[in-house]
Amino acid sequence: MSTSLIIVIVLALVLVLMYNSLVGKKNQVENIFASVDTVLKKRYDLIPNLVASVSKYMEHEKSLLENVTRLRAEANKPNLSDGEKIALDAKVSSALGSIMVAVENYPELKANENVMHLQHTLHEVEEQISAARRAYNQSVTDYNNAIEMIPTSFMASLMNYKRKEVFSIVEEQRQNVNVKELFS
Repeated sequence: MSTSLIIVIVLALVLVLMYNSLVGKKNQVENIFASVDTVLKKRYDLIPNLVASVSKYMEHEKSLLENVTRLRAEANKPNLSDGEKIALDAKVSSALGSIMVAVENYPELKANENVMHLQHTLHEVEEQISAARRAYNQSVTDYNNAIEMIPTSFMASLMNYKRKEVFSIVEEQRQNVNVKELFS
């Protein structure tokens, strides 16, 4: 076997390995995002129950409940991009946090068994979402590294692969909680 034939075979093998690696990373990102999407759907399915349970007690927080309902409807629209889903998730997280803080102001609501069960279930779902986001972000980081690092970046540009967004915390959720305000 000639040296040039061996070089061609090795180059072809390297290209196939790079291609397969990039495809695997892209598919991993899509698979994990589907898991995130499933847990987010679970959260959105809980929202009507939560809103129904607390709405009679929280008449003056009506706009907050309407906002959560509107965001849920937006999130359930078909054909949202990954970026749109990520942005909506951040808005829903913020709105649900506001509801939970508002629930604290209603002793009779906090003692309601249905609301307590919903809060517990929502907390479990939020933990699942958090775990799914971490897995997704790790997968996206691996994918983004692969499409940006040499030599796979050349193959990625030929395949028209683009950077993916990671889940991140919106700025308002980065602020410290004003505990004094919660008790006033």
